[in-house]
Amino acid sequence: MEPFLSLSNVSKHYAGVTALKQVDFEINPGEIHCLVGENGSGKSTLIKIISGTVHPDPGAEIKIAGEVVHGAQAIDAIHKGIQIIYQDLSLFPNLTVAENIALSQVVASRSHVVRWKTLDRIAREAMARIKVHLPLDALVGEISLAEQQLVAICRAFTSDVRLLIMDEPTASLTRKEVDALLSVVQEMQARDIATIFVSHKLDEVLRVADRVTVLRDGHKVGTYPSGELNDEKLTQLMTGKTVTYVPYTPPQSPETQEPVLEVRDLSKRGYFKNVSFQLYPGEIVGLTGLLGSGRTELALALFGVHQPDSGETLFKGRPVRFRSILEAMRNGLGYVPEDRLTQGLVMNQAVGKNITLTILDSLRNSAKLLDPRKVQESIQRWVKDLAIKVPSVESPVQTLSGGNQQRVVLAKWIATNPKVLILDGPTIGIDIAAKFAIHEIIRELAHRGLAILLISDEIPEVLQNTNRLLVMHKGYVAGEFVSSQTSVKDVQELIDHQDQ
Repeated sequence: MEPFLSLSNVSKHYAGVTALKQVDFEINPGEIHCLVGENGSGKSTLIKIISGTVHPDPGAEIKIAGEVVHGAQAIDAIHKGIQIIYQDLSLFPNLTVAENIALSQVVASRSHVVRWKTLDRIAREAMARIKVHLPLDALVGEISLAEQQLVAICRAFTSDVRLLIMDEPTASLTRKEVDALLSVVQEMQARDIATIFVSHKLDEVLRVADRVTVLRDGHKVGTYPSGELNDEKLTQLMTGKTVTYVPYTPPQSPETQEPVLEVRDLSKRGYFKNVSFQLYPGEIVGLTGLLGSGRTELALALFGVHQPDSGETLFKGRPVRFRSILEAMRNGLGYVPEDRLTQGLVMNQAVGKNITLTILDSLRNSAKLLDPRKVQESIQRWVKDLAIKVPSVESPVQTLSGGNQQRVVLAKWIATNPKVLILDGPTIGIDIAAKFAIHEIIRELAHRGLAILLISDEIPEVLQNTNRLLVMHKGYVAGEFVSSQTSVKDVQELIDHQDQ
């Protein structure tokens, strides 16, 4: 069988930095080929070269369907059946779900008239292909990140795809949605549609891939049949070292102290109802559940973004009702949002400015002006304490890897000296080594006495890094587990049972 896509001797240099060096890659019709590697390994550059948005250095050869292509542009790749879903989704927040899904097909038709029934039909057909339901009339900017991910995936299915490239497509999806997506990928395989699947979630890689290509520091480590790999071997190939997971050992039983945060029958119509739990100093409590279970909405209510309709919140034993983010911060709450790119960071601003954004008042001098010495001391302290790898604190935060961006978000909130830290999807879209490092930071914060609410779709993540785990379903707390005495299967069975 002739490969649908073949790349030989592909290199790419940027201002003295080697992004790729003499990489060979091929994918056959109908093959599911996973591309893995740490952030900075060259995955994104290789994808951009395939899609025609970046040209390789001289000496490379690219063949599509047996034809050598030279200087291909993005539109040429699209015409040859190559579609790509980037991690940043590239959606229009001011357009509806239907408009975003149907946009590519409408533009390709070159029609001067927009027929809304046609838009709806295209969108519904695309949604049906991956078995999801989205509010077609809703503005994309007003739906959740997970739903935005589904919109981007649906859009790719509106054209004649021969090769679909998915860059972290499941980063914000629940298990049920991931299952539906992977089923679609396998259905595409039966129709000889090839898929390049990029993911940091190794269980998904091993589950869906025919072959796996590993990149490290711009070099190709090798291409392997998925049956020859497991989590440990794949991690070693990606990092060049053995990463050993150490089970979480909680500090002394936190229940001997008074709870720092207590929620009693908290409710908000349409989002969550009668939620109750306690959070103690030095404790990590996990929160998981399907999309729409109310996890993020509960976190936003605790942080003062939304006001609950009823119930009671106690902070250090006294009733509180935070009516703003600023009020929650002043009382000792911090919140790391699930979407660090738009909610957690000012991407075009310097690393240092992002770190100090939450503590500017404490860095002023007697004249109420920012004290440059205090500012620099604070920046350097958090860069050192969280081991943020950055060429300069003046570098825009958008130039950092995903793992280092997440460390900057953590630094910003830890700098406020919170008593409670809410982490919503803290390891979404970061590589395996960075994920382990973030987990170590979270554990260390708990050992220092910080109370942490850890929200994640990844059941192994919450089980391995928490004292207790709460499972939410349709706004209710459906169950509670002691993490050390619970398996992934136990939690998944509860979620699946509730979803029936």
